[in-house]
Amino acid sequence: MKAKSKTLVVLTESAIMIALATVLSFVKLIDLPYGGSITVGSMLPIIIVAYRHGIKAGSICALCFSVLQLLFGLNNLSYATSWQAGVAIVMLDYIVAFTALGLAAIPRKFIKDNQSAALVTGAILACLIRYICHVISGCTVWAGVSIPDSQGIIYSLSYNATYMIPETIIIIAFAAYLSRFIDLRSETPRAMKHTSSTPFILALIGWLFAIATVTFDTVKIFGVLQNAETGEFDFSLISTAPWQLIGIVTAIGAVVTIIFLIAAHCVKKSTSK
Repeated sequence: MKAKSKTLVVLTESAIMIALATVLSFVKLIDLPYGGSITVGSMLPIIIVAYRHGIKAGSICALCFSVLQLLFGLNNLSYATSWQAGVAIVMLDYIVAFTALGLAAIPRKFIKDNQSAALVTGAILACLIRYICHVISGCTVWAGVSIPDSQGIIYSLSYNATYMIPETIIIIAFAAYLSRFIDLRSETPRAMKHTSSTPFILALIGWLFAIATVTFDTVKIFGVLQNAETGEFDFSLISTAPWQLIGIVTAIGAVVTIIFLIAAHCVKKSTSK
């Protein structure tokens, strides 16, 4: 493929994926009170661009996506206590956090024979960097605004994990599933030949149960941690959470997830004989 033609393809594909990622970012399963949300894998389209076309193209695509996220989240700048805080919010919570999705291309350089492993590893890396950016922002810029000044790092680690962990699980599940059916390494994505989709459907159902369980626990636990008087998160209220219900749901979710994953493994093993 000629250089100009390839550039046009990358630009067109990137534009489509940015549009898809932006639309998915509005489909929120949970929208947390102080920023952050659990979407239906809105970062995955950008990660796919990075995987297919490398760090440079992926980072440019991710940068454009970060600017759009910033524009849709401009109201968060009203909480900045100074212009320095405003710049920090823009950089840490948007520009750096989302542009880091372009780094999802790195694992492909080292994992060349397994598309699923490379894509999933890249997704985990990108999500981890975004999480670190939000944690730094939380314990510096947002300390004293939406979280207490004392033990800001603990609050920030905990709060940002409540949406980043489920979001990462969703992306991993979708990435692994797509990798089974679509060859993203070819110039034009195409369907992959496979024997049976049953093992992957069973595994996907299992992971969806895990996501639902984590989401339920997050809502129930963090729903009682916000101090009604100060508006801040108060971890001393954690004892008031419905732990019995949380324990039951967690146990059921874990058992169902394990059953589906074991079933997927057994079906895959039997069909490979």
